[in-house]
Amino acid sequence: MRAHTSPRFAIIAGNGQFPFLTLEAAREQGIEPVVFAIREEASPELSEQAREIHWLSLGEVGKLMDLLRDEHIDKVVLAGQVKHVQLYSKIKPDLLVRDALNTLTHRNTDALIGAFVQMLEQLGVEVVDSTTFLEPLLAGEGSLTQRAPDRDELADVEYGLEIARQISALDIGQTVVVADRACVAVEAMEGTDATIERAATLSNGRRLVVVKVSKTRQDMRFDVPVVGPKTIEVMARSGASTLAVVAGKSLLFERDRLVGLANQAGIAVWGVTE
Repeated sequence: MRAHTSPRFAIIAGNGQFPFLTLEAAREQGIEPVVFAIREEASPELSEQAREIHWLSLGEVGKLMDLLRDEHIDKVVLAGQVKHVQLYSKIKPDLLVRDALNTLTHRNTDALIGAFVQMLEQLGVEVVDSTTFLEPLLAGEGSLTQRAPDRDELADVEYGLEIARQISALDIGQTVVVADRACVAVEAMEGTDATIERAATLSNGRRLVVVKVSKTRQDMRFDVPVVGPKTIEVMARSGASTLAVVAGKSLLFERDRLVGLANQAGIAVWGVTE
């Protein structure tokens, strides 16, 4: 048994900036996590940033469990998206993954990640909130930009919240795009940015409002809503004028740049309460 006085952290890294930001924030708190990077998702640049890193295929859950045990990991942060469409890729699952999939009635995000979290807990590893090191990046309430939504945009936000909460409760997606109190596009597996781009092809030039919510009973350990500068860039070229996110449960990556881009494009970013 390894003698230690503080927990040993690991980051299980998916795609995007999430793993990098989590690693940086952990170091600022005097913690040096071991990184377990998903080969099909994580950026190769993680190898340059992490002091200790293991690369694993998405289907190698058994190997991951062995490494977590060997590294004496106590706590894990799940950081970064794993695209749901990977289920339909040619990744070869190991026996542990196959057995887990065979026990699931549904293969939506909650069921899949929930089964994985249960495996970690059975190993004695605690999965902590994915925002553990990133609380300053959580969206606040009200206007987060120079411009607040106007009356018509707020009406679209309220309508979008009703729709988004229903699809989120069904674990279909987290984002809807609205125009004039009509739902133009609903997110499924394609992700927020692709949903906005699809909405732009259907809206006939009408102003769009984007609403991104957390789940009704959001488990902050995984699948926390995230928005970054790229989404603002996509909105700007798609004719979307307002982005509404749930305050306290949505992460704003590169917050200063995100807000700066939104202000430059005249986009209102609005934090709503549940």
